[in-house]
Parts: sequence; C-alpha cells; structure tokens
Amino acid sequence: MKSTRTEYLRPAAAEDVPALLALRVEAEGWLRTKGTDQWSDPETGERAISKWRASIDEGRAWVVVSESDEVLATVSRGPVDRDFWTDEDRPETALYLYKLMVARNASGRQLGARVIDWMSRLAALEGRTWVRIDTWRTNNGLHAYYERLGFKHVRTEEPSHRRSGWLAQRLAGDLTMPDDLLSVGHPEAQQGGVDARVAVPLQRG
Repeated sequence: MKSTRTEYLRPAAAEDVPALLALRVEAEGWLRTKGTDQWSDPETGERAISKWRASIDEGRAWVVVSESDEVLATVSRGPVDRDFWTDEDRPETALYLYKLMVARNASGRQLGARVIDWMSRLAALEGRTWVRIDTWRTNNGLHAYYERLGFKHVRTEEPSHRRSGWLAQRLAGDLTMPDDLLSVGHPEAQQGGVDARVAVPLQRG
C-alpha cells in the first residue's frame, strides 16, 4: 500500500541550525520527564552541538521535513567511534547512526523507525552489513525502543570520560516499515527512474 504521507528527507543546511537546536532543547526536557539523566551534562550538550555543526558542513546530517519545510526530525551518519568499537568489530562493515531526534509534535508518525529504515537501506546499498548505534548507558527506555526496532545489544562499554556506551547493531537492509518508506527530496520533485526512497547526493568531505 502506497504511503500518503508528505514528510521527506533532505540534507541539513546551515539555516536549519536554529530548528535543530530547538529540537535538542525539546528532547532534553522530554527526557527529564522520562526519568533519565541523558544529556543532563551541559558540557556534553555543547560538544554535541559542535559536532552537529560539523556534520552539517560535511554533508552528514539530514532532516525530515514537512511539506511546508518544518523540521520534524534529524539524523546524522558519522565515523566509527573508537571509544566503543574496535578493530575486532570490523568497523568498515557498518554505517554508524547518530543524533536521531524526533519533534514531539510529530510523535505517532513513526519517524524514528522510518529514518532507521532509510539508513538501513543506504547501508545495504553501500555493501555494509550493519547499522550501528551507541546510546546513553542508563537510558533503559531507549535501549528497549531500539530493540523493538530490531537492534541487538552487542555489549556495554564504560570509558570514564563518556556516558554513552550501550552498543547495538541491526542488519543492513532490514526494514521495520517497508510500506511507509521516506523519500529523499520532495516527492513531487522526483524524476522517474530513480528510487527516491534511498537516493542520496554525494557526501562532501
């Protein structure tokens, strides 16, 4: 059954930064209501925002937007985090997913699951085996969320200078919502002959 949704993915741009920062602040407040201390350290937040801006500059950050270009969610891909993943994990076999956030007013649209499905298809197209994540070690609710989406816990690392470290992975190509895939670029602007649900521009850098 073809989806009638109008949300779509596009690369994040510098002008999206205020909306992305608002999304982060909203997420911090919501997490506090869930009884988790995730992102409670101001230094962690400042470091994350700095990395976020770099991801935008390097073409590694994406946003899900509405038909009116309202930012509804964001995700980034990035290099392997060597605090967590080792040579024995064969880091080159995985796509690493970071900073997945969904606006509270978009809850119920399954945007998180649909973004992960897009990343999963992209990883498969690149010939990778896994989509990998690391999350805050104490956020049991988030661990359960990812496990419901097919991620398997690999192990938990506890470097003294990090609060993340719950490591999980999902097979590339696995889909949770195969009938509700996100398009890249506005659906009405897509040209025939290209699968808009996975098409991506060349990464910069």
